[in-house]
Amino acid sequence: MQRSKLTLYIFIALLLGVITGYLYNTFVINDINIKITSADATIKTIDARIAAATDTTTAEFKQLKVHRTEQVSIRKENDTLRDDKLVGFNVLSDIFLRLIKMIVAPLVFTTLVVGVAKVGDIKSVGRIGGKTLLWFLSATLVSLLLGMLLVNFFEPGKAMHLPLPDSHISTGVQKTALSLRDFIGHVFPKSFVEAMANNEILQIVVFSLFFGVGTAAIGEKGEVVIKAMDAIAHVILKITGYVMKLAPLAVFGAITAVIAKQGLGILSTYAIFISEFYFSLILLWLVIILAGWAVLKNRVFTLVGRIKDAMLVAFSTSTSEAAYPRVLMELERFGCNNKIVSFVLPLGYSFNLDGSMMYMTFASLFLAQSYNIPLSFQQQLTMLLVLMLTSKGIAGVPRASLVVIAGTVSMFNIPEAGLALLIGIDPLLDMGRSATNVLGNAMATAVVSKWEGEIEN
Repeated sequence: MQRSKLTLYIFIALLLGVITGYLYNTFVINDINIKITSADATIKTIDARIAAATDTTTAEFKQLKVHRTEQVSIRKENDTLRDDKLVGFNVLSDIFLRLIKMIVAPLVFTTLVVGVAKVGDIKSVGRIGGKTLLWFLSATLVSLLLGMLLVNFFEPGKAMHLPLPDSHISTGVQKTALSLRDFIGHVFPKSFVEAMANNEILQIVVFSLFFGVGTAAIGEKGEVVIKAMDAIAHVILKITGYVMKLAPLAVFGAITAVIAKQGLGILSTYAIFISEFYFSLILLWLVIILAGWAVLKNRVFTLVGRIKDAMLVAFSTSTSEAAYPRVLMELERFGCNNKIVSFVLPLGYSFNLDGSMMYMTFASLFLAQSYNIPLSFQQQLTMLLVLMLTSKGIAGVPRASLVVIAGTVSMFNIPEAGLALLIGIDPLLDMGRSATNVLGNAMATAVVSKWEGEIEN
């Protein structure tokens, strides 16, 4: 009863957020957006004249430079003013997300240590880890391939005829390079305290694995540690219950801010891309549920019903991390053994982001289509593998998918400036990606639990 009430409150908050956001955009933000759009158009015109100029010493050229600086200043002022007008709504979601982040790191550590210590020996950890990574790798490849096939089928980049950004424009997205050193830096912690402070989930997982195996290895002395960690985990889960009561407020604030900032007009401009991407996500959901059904049979539908609250929270706040504590609780209530849940779920948050994987191929090839850059099947497969490698371990980076795409498209001579086509709608797309990530991780955990015979009927 309590769970269905929360779902209802979140759904009501979602609807109220859309309505409030639309009204706020129309009566408060619209004038600011007009000034920003006007400044952008003027800057683009000036840039074209500057690029065409042959003599940079003339008074006219200098005047153009001065005029450009003025327009950039106007744009920045209005950008700041718009953010100030939205701060009240953003605060609602920020408080909730901060409280969730406060919980996630200690929850991952305590539950994973208990889980690994209960599993016992390194051989068992390796067996469960092997099955987990097999599922993750398969899900990642399916998500990337499905994204590649569907974007080639729909060809939204060719169908939309969007005005392309100038190739020298700055997107403000810090691209990531394909570096083994960076990857290792994301995986192995140099300080457990630093990993906890920065919410580096993958690093916390690595330390927790060592700590859990070490705790199991010292026998009776380790029992005290396991009991203490188990008690702390239950305290944190109790805190989670309190924090989740704020979820409807956070959902209202997050949705209102997104709609108020962008307006519903962006939905019509990008209707083709958004609708085709969400259709692709629904297909991916069906594939994930079908794969889960092959192992769990009809109980898969019970699982989806249990995690719908968590998926709604992830959808509304655009972060799957916000749903982590809720998913953990619901999987245990579903019947999964807590040692499997606490082992598989944290790994999933770094290695099994199905929605994000699909988006990366979908968006990258969309940019290639927009710029009319033909990529052969072999090039697309290479891009797919590059995305799979570069995406691991950067889940905690803000706008992580855009960061990975920025680092990948340049390898295929696709202008990085094309990301400007996606930045405006990224929050709307991130909502679907985050909900999909939650579904994928919950399904992976339940399947591995079933494979291990550690699930109650």
